Amino acid sequence: MTIFQCSDTLDGILCGVYDAWMSRLGHGNAALELEGTGNLKMFTQYRKVEESREKTDKVIAAIYRKAGRQAYEMVFRASLSQEEDKADKIYRFLIYALNCGGRVTDMLQIPAVYEIFRINRAVGNEAHLLIEFARFSETKDKVLVSMVGPKNDVTILMAPHFADRLSGENWIIYDEGRKKGIVHKADEGWMVVRTGDDAWKEQLVRGTDQEKFADLWRTFHKSIAIEERRNYLCQRGHLPLRFRPYMTEFSSRD
Repeated sequence: MTIFQCSDTLDGILCGVYDAWMSRLGHGNAALELEGTGNLKMFTQYRKVEESREKTDKVIAAIYRKAGRQAYEMVFRASLSQEEDKADKIYRFLIYALNCGGRVTDMLQIPAVYEIFRINRAVGNEAHLLIEFARFSETKDKVLVSMVGPKNDVTILMAPHFADRLSGENWIIYDEGRKKGIVHKADEGWMVVRTGDDAWKEQLVRGTDQEKFADLWRTFHKSIAIEERRNYLCQRGHLPLRFRPYMTEFSSRD
């Protein structure tokens, strides 16, 4: 068995798929693994994947040509997952996609296809929930800032929604776990910015009038609540606890 170790990015995974496919070892003798994950296995050869734009473009072109746009979108969303074995699952999916064509997306009876479908559903659901639960505060420079902490790397899926709804505003959605943000300039486009440390987060937090917006959200939250119908179990079902640290209506005063 030969394991191709790639970075945890779409480019890294697609370059890994390219190297594994072009190695001619046979799909049963090759596998993909994210760098820094998994344990060393006996009688296994490891190869580091070298990324290049040329290899990435060739794989993307092959997916579009042989399997279609929907298959590529499934691969893209799967690459945003938190699952450590997602690289190999994408590789297994593409083996079928490049041989079966566009109909592969409906072939859920195949385990490799179902796994990508399941991952897509999990990533899409979290992005949908975060769009609903995102809370913004305003900095002194009139920039709207939202802190999030998703399991999956879904901020890029949130960006089109807020770029449409808040097109005339300067805003930032910051993923504090991955230390990256989506930055949108008013009436222009958005970009992904990787900070690498917590300095950016600390600066954003200091610059926002958090308590002012927290008071507004708490007032709204209390005004629509009916005390007699309070049901904490139902609340947790509709609004998981892991989202609440980033929601001002659930934050307490110091």
